[in-house]
Amino acid sequence: MPQKLAVVAFAVSPEEGATESVLDLIERSGGDVESHNWVRVTESASDGQATDVEGYNALTVHADAPSVDHLRNALQPNRREQLLPGVDLNVIDARWFDNSRRKLLVTDVDSTLIRQEVIEMLAAHVGLEAEVAAVTERAMRGEIDFEQSLRERVAVLKGLPASVINEVSSSVRLSPGATVLVKTLLGSGHAVAAVSGGFNQILDPLAEKLDLTRAAANTLDIEDGKLTGRVTGGVVDREAKARLLSQWAEELEVAPEDVIAVGDGANDIDMCRAAGLSVAYRAKPALRDVADTQLSIPNLDALRFFVDL
Repeated sequence: MPQKLAVVAFAVSPEEGATESVLDLIERSGGDVESHNWVRVTESASDGQATDVEGYNALTVHADAPSVDHLRNALQPNRREQLLPGVDLNVIDARWFDNSRRKLLVTDVDSTLIRQEVIEMLAAHVGLEAEVAAVTERAMRGEIDFEQSLRERVAVLKGLPASVINEVSSSVRLSPGATVLVKTLLGSGHAVAAVSGGFNQILDPLAEKLDLTRAAANTLDIEDGKLTGRVTGGVVDREAKARLLSQWAEELEVAPEDVIAVGDGANDIDMCRAAGLSVAYRAKPALRDVADTQLSIPNLDALRFFVDL
């Protein structure tokens, strides 16, 4: 029996004929299109506080198809490349549009909820930003163990005054559309959580500002007003992210299949696999290869179209 689903496509500036191209791809892949609608989201609508945020276009197509996996494989045969240049083609089960089902969105923080990598901002205070950035890149690609890389990167911060945390915190910028996305979901009765391989000294103020439902990160160790170059407690690595996602869903009485996970790197793979729907946000190949959906445009606000908000 055909399955009801939705194809959600995003483009900053779709070319003429893009609608026809998307509909043709769906039909040639065995889908039966019921309806479709483009929405133009302006810069101010997606993020009224950022002056450098581009608007975008979202196309939602309701269709029947053999299955989500069948159509997803047809429209995303190579998760690292777009079948239609400049257009993200995403296939989801139509049940995601049922807002009577409470959802939980769990988002990564560095390079996802926020634009920067905090560890690199801290390392800049000891002149090692480039070196630390290179290690971060390898960790996010899944080339080296995350916990080992985190401890090595934090070690270079030894001796820095704890005051640099406040300096870095004041320089952190939310990703385009993040505020709108969070407010929209919370305002509709859903839950939003953030889990980070970074540091709770940065995440906690953000979580309070955004009124997040849950938040967790690592803790930078401080003694006598200086960073020790260590983290305290267990490390929030890929396994911990997945465990926290499941724990929060249980605490908030959200069904596992109603959890959305969004991230950008290899450290997010396990939580994406544990979620009902996973999103690779401007992600490294390691995560793009396993995520259900792709968001290449620089705007988190677009995720609300996956839940018809």
